[in-house]
Amino acid sequence: MVSSSQLVPQIQGWARELGFSQIGVAGVDLSAAETGLMQWLAQGFHGEMQYMAAHGLKRARPAELVPGTVSVITARMDYLPRATPPDWQAIEFERLKRPQEGIVSVYARGRDYHKVLRARLQKLSERIAEAVGPFGHRVFTDSAPVLEAELARRSGQGWRGKHTLVLSREAGSMFFLGEIYLDMALEPTAPVTAHCGSCQACMDVCPTQAIVAPHRIDARRCISYLTIEHAGPIPEELRPLMGNRIYGCDDCQLICPWNKYAHPGTLPDFDARTPLVGRQLVELFAWDEATFLRQTEGGPMRRIGHERWLRNIAVALGNALRAASEPEEQQALRAALATRAEDASALVREHVAWALAQEY
Repeated sequence: MVSSSQLVPQIQGWARELGFSQIGVAGVDLSAAETGLMQWLAQGFHGEMQYMAAHGLKRARPAELVPGTVSVITARMDYLPRATPPDWQAIEFERLKRPQEGIVSVYARGRDYHKVLRARLQKLSERIAEAVGPFGHRVFTDSAPVLEAELARRSGQGWRGKHTLVLSREAGSMFFLGEIYLDMALEPTAPVTAHCGSCQACMDVCPTQAIVAPHRIDARRCISYLTIEHAGPIPEELRPLMGNRIYGCDDCQLICPWNKYAHPGTLPDFDARTPLVGRQLVELFAWDEATFLRQTEGGPMRRIGHERWLRNIAVALGNALRAASEPEEQQALRAALATRAEDASALVREHVAWALAQEY
């Protein structure tokens, strides 16, 4: 029988072979995080993410979610595309200055991370079973009531930045997290100290000021929430602040000094797909549902559906129209919007009407 002290280094080695960047181990007592979770929910900061409230404290109680759980393996996987240049943060900020280009969050430009991590975490579980025999476990990747950032913090993956994401001195924050809940006691890995200091660049840069206090986000103002999780009309006062961001937002990560240490991933899965990078809003707005489904097949963007896709782009087109100074540009943008002025979706029609009302 392999001892816990021997097994953890072995798991870390097997994980590297599977493309993971770091492995940690946490215990299951997250009671210290319960008060903050309940306060966040009580303030309504979760918006329409009812699943956050529905599971309540189960999110902070791994042994209730999966009875028998005594340890949690946390896994980090870097996701920057393999060909990412050193000045990638500056390049991404430049994209935001091109109003007619649609910007998709970096993490969403490749294959759906849920599928990639889940499959590899399962392979890791099988490798552990080969060494120690059958054991009870469940694999999670942003797919269940799991306090994954808190588990990552406790297991030494990094500290919670003021934007609430996990930050690593060696890898910034451009990585995915996954977990294996298991009924086997493993020796926890030590947490690390926080290194944000007095920096609040992430809070200052947020286009909608969604980071209402250090370590506290009002999701209802977050562009990632608005373009992905939110199903209805986007609040009018927030639409001009969204710029050309049509799926997600990376600003708080782009500005973070620690992300100069972010690593390109090792898997081709996260390399950017051509149809999602450098495309003009007018072109993307012309996609019918069949094209949308084809171009987003196997990626995370497909989950929002064609209707929300059009809603998001309509807002971006309105912002581009307001920024356009040349009559030819204005005419092209208005013509694109006009093609969906009578769309079957009331949601799309509303956002198109708003966009057409924007003026330079």
